[in-house]
Amino acid sequence: MFLETLQRVIAPTASRAFSTARTALKPLELAHEVFEPSPSDRPMFQKTSALVICHGLYGSKQNWRSLAKAMVKEFALPIYTLDMRNHGSSPHADTMTYLDMASDIEKFFSDKQLSNVTLIGHSMGGKVAQTMALSPRLPSHALSHLISVDMTPAAGPISPEFMRYAKCMVEINKEQVQSRSEADKMLKEIEPNLSVRQFLLTNLERQGETMQFRIPVEKIMHALQEIGEFPYAPPVDDHSAPERLWNGPTLFVKGERSKYINRHNIPLCKAYFPSMQLKVLPTGHWCQSEAPGAFIDTVKAFLLQ
Repeated sequence: MFLETLQRVIAPTASRAFSTARTALKPLELAHEVFEPSPSDRPMFQKTSALVICHGLYGSKQNWRSLAKAMVKEFALPIYTLDMRNHGSSPHADTMTYLDMASDIEKFFSDKQLSNVTLIGHSMGGKVAQTMALSPRLPSHALSHLISVDMTPAAGPISPEFMRYAKCMVEINKEQVQSRSEADKMLKEIEPNLSVRQFLLTNLERQGETMQFRIPVEKIMHALQEIGEFPYAPPVDDHSAPERLWNGPTLFVKGERSKYINRHNIPLCKAYFPSMQLKVLPTGHWCQSEAPGAFIDTVKAFLLQ
């Protein structure tokens, strides 16, 4: 059953993902925001020294700002929110393989001299976090815990709406719209959900007399195939192991109404991360923003174990 599941979920792209994502380019220096606890606050956890957070596709560090402020008060630990390459205020690059993005995080850890970190990633950021945890270059003291929010290490075609979003954002840039409402009107033709449109429009900014997306939309559009992949080969049968595994404490947070973590790919999560736990929240894909209180409680309970 396990082998059949793996073949159904990842076989169409697994060999390509394994063969094309072998080397990372020069890591980039990522934009970030840090939230420091009050010097008088006593840290809640003994095994972790800081939280580092990686956002998802088309997101940015600002998506996590409110939650980070709440968590730093609750946990009394430094919290770093990052902009992934080609997102937010971080540098732009032609490639977005998970090895590339994980190498950016490794550089951030090194530059900040971080150790015993809880690394949290949502969606695309979840795969980045998983890739870093599985890296053969990872120092043994780098991570204390790993939390992947509504994302697994399964390789497969990225959901088609992400390509529609990219194409629409390219058209918005070409149209040189004058206002956010004009851009929203164009997005509404392909995405009826207001909250999703508002999320995408957080990337829109005024540049001179027109509104433009600050992210390199065409670069991201060309990288969408890479974003669907995963760099480390999965088990080939019930009796084999994946190319890499990480035995540290790992939590997968699933949105109850989301399809990303499901019964077909949970065994794959267990193969790469044997110590994994699963927590289901009553949300869609954006667990942390749809149920922030429950999300913070979930992180707290996991780190207190």
